[in-house]
Amino acid sequence: MGRSDPMLAPPSRRRTAAIRITAALAVALAFALGVYLLLEFTRPNGGLISFSFLIILPGAISAFVAYVADPWGERSRGAYLLVPVWLSLAAIVASAAFLREGVICIVMLAPLWLLSGMAGAALTYSFRRRRPEVDIDAFYSAALLALPVIALQVEPFIPLPEASRTVSRSVVVHAPPQAIWPLLRGVPDVRPGEGRWNFTQDVIGVPRPVGARLIGNGLGADRHAVWSHRIRFRERVVDWEPNERIGWRFIFDDVAAWAFTDRHLTPNSSYFRVTTGGYAVEALSGGGSRVTLTTRYWMRTPVNAYCALWGKLFLGDLENNLLAVIRQRAEGRPAAR
Repeated sequence: MGRSDPMLAPPSRRRTAAIRITAALAVALAFALGVYLLLEFTRPNGGLISFSFLIILPGAISAFVAYVADPWGERSRGAYLLVPVWLSLAAIVASAAFLREGVICIVMLAPLWLLSGMAGAALTYSFRRRRPEVDIDAFYSAALLALPVIALQVEPFIPLPEASRTVSRSVVVHAPPQAIWPLLRGVPDVRPGEGRWNFTQDVIGVPRPVGARLIGNGLGADRHAVWSHRIRFRERVVDWEPNERIGWRFIFDDVAAWAFTDRHLTPNSSYFRVTTGGYAVEALSGGGSRVTLTTRYWMRTPVNAYCALWGKLFLGDLENNLLAVIRQRAEGRPAAR
């Protein structure tokens, strides 16, 4: 016999299902908020960057809601897979409106939560197909909510993997290296409209450079960089070859302003650090030059490969924007963005 359509069920059953769905959503959201606050209080420097919070929690919550919301085992796989979609939307709204999470953090978390939630809902659908009892299995429901709590207790004893990554972008500039070199030392007055449009800065809202000025010359000199939203940092020169290359080590003396963008993604945290960078210029035949900007960073998370994809996007966008400024200035182009 095929399963009956829930919409054709008697009114009493529909009311019961609606009550269960509402209760399940309330319990799930309260549970997720409780875990969030617990991690913020007990592990403020990296508790949210954990396998338990990123993967297990959304999977368990989605499985719990999907299971409780289908007391008679009648809903389709599609209905189960919609549960994590609605939960992810609710989490995004709550994170932005009430928890004041930054856009970067929300954008990075959303795909992980959605995929993990769909995996949990799909597994629960398979379980429900094998056990389509009318009564909710209380043990299964309790086990789903207990799983993240248990994982949170165990995970601190498991060392996180470390990884280093490099992101490089290049641009061809119709000018000789000698004309480009002063711009690599620093552009102190980046004007509105200079650079190029990109997802990271124009959609997500990562600050744009306002200017950079080199104090001193040669090894040991400091580039003082200023970005919008009062972000300031230094770049200590560790590689210097006039008209060829300049490299630096990042020094983040004051990270308070970075909280404006995202308080969990400061550039020198215990799980993410931007370490070194620099420009290289290469003369090309015909009088032009290739300018390359490279940034290196270190991370320690349970999902390094996933984070590296975002690092490639974010840092690649920032580098392309800076290179566009260099090209526009060297070629005497007007701001086009």
